[in-house]
Amino acid sequence: MIPNTNYGNLKDSYLFYNIAQKTKAYIEKNPGKRLLRLGIGDVSQPLCPAVVEALKKGVEEQAKIETFHGYMPECGAPFLREAIAAHYEKRCIELDADEVFVSSGASDELGDILDLFGHGKTVLIPEPAYPAYVDANIMAGNTIVHLPSGRDNGFLPEPPENGGIDVIYICSPNNPTGAVFNREKLKKWVDYANKTQAVILFDAAYEAFIEEEDIPHSIYEIEGAKTCAIEICSLSKTAGFTGTRCGYTVVPKALMRGSMNLNSMWVRNRTTKTNGISYILQRGAAAVFTDEGQKQIHETLSIYKKNAKTLMSALNEAGLWFTGGKNAPYIWAQCPDNMDSWTFFDKLLNEIQVVATPGEGFGECGKKYIRFTTFGNPADTEEASRRIKELLK
Repeated sequence: MIPNTNYGNLKDSYLFYNIAQKTKAYIEKNPGKRLLRLGIGDVSQPLCPAVVEALKKGVEEQAKIETFHGYMPECGAPFLREAIAAHYEKRCIELDADEVFVSSGASDELGDILDLFGHGKTVLIPEPAYPAYVDANIMAGNTIVHLPSGRDNGFLPEPPENGGIDVIYICSPNNPTGAVFNREKLKKWVDYANKTQAVILFDAAYEAFIEEEDIPHSIYEIEGAKTCAIEICSLSKTAGFTGTRCGYTVVPKALMRGSMNLNSMWVRNRTTKTNGISYILQRGAAAVFTDEGQKQIHETLSIYKKNAKTLMSALNEAGLWFTGGKNAPYIWAQCPDNMDSWTFFDKLLNEIQVVATPGEGFGECGKKYIRFTTFGNPADTEEASRRIKELLK
């Protein structure tokens, strides 16, 4: 038996392992110190009441024979697919419910969706990038073209001049940089994909943090996107589902390549490879899209946005250049004094007990940057911000 030898091409996933080892070693040497964690992108606030009540109701229905549900439709329960399509309609985006596919979350879907393209494709990944984009394509045996970005373009690269690209990853608001594409910049990517017959995988996991009108929440707000883009969304950061796991993917029926319809292909894929998401979770997810659910999740999001303002104020006072924070839950800061990201990580950990994420873990373009998350406890964020100001003043 010959295994998938592409796994041998993977680099060691040392980023979060190294962070864990460094923090563990620090705690062992300093047992009385409490770390303030601004590194991992996990939420700190609980599920909103509307979701919790819907989950409870779903459990109760599963306890009665007359309301019990077994296997759910592989592509998603109609009530949830219709609720999501109606949510898009509020943004003047028309979707059929069967263009929406319920998933176990964006991370799973970003890997699974590569089934649509087969192996040996050329994939364009703007960097810095979420590491799973790269690793999933190495596993699939694809050729990766790294598109660098930096401070000079606000970490918002433009399409290349040449074609030859099969798949394009775009994440906006971006993880890790927090940079966001406005309509004009995103239209350039849509036009490029339609011209070259590439397919955009649009990661919209953080769209709920967008506040400015000129920043699209969905790529389908851009004319022509339905013929070139698949949108992958998550309730993890939008509604605190990191431990609950539910998301959705939009594959328009207008998306064709050659004689193949990608919506029909994804129906076949999901009905072959999955048994769907549980009824209970889908009931909870549907509550997110009710008026009360939207009101409650935005109350929670306001806590994270306040964290962002607190941290941005501290970084401004410290004189650090950064992007993100506004319209995004991540802040991407340039390390002071030309430090590399691991050196600055060590300085924050050892001198003020703040844990962030070294930018080097997101690619070569991140070596001089560090990522802060705004998902932490508000009191911890305030204290961490105070310590950062004191350290760098």
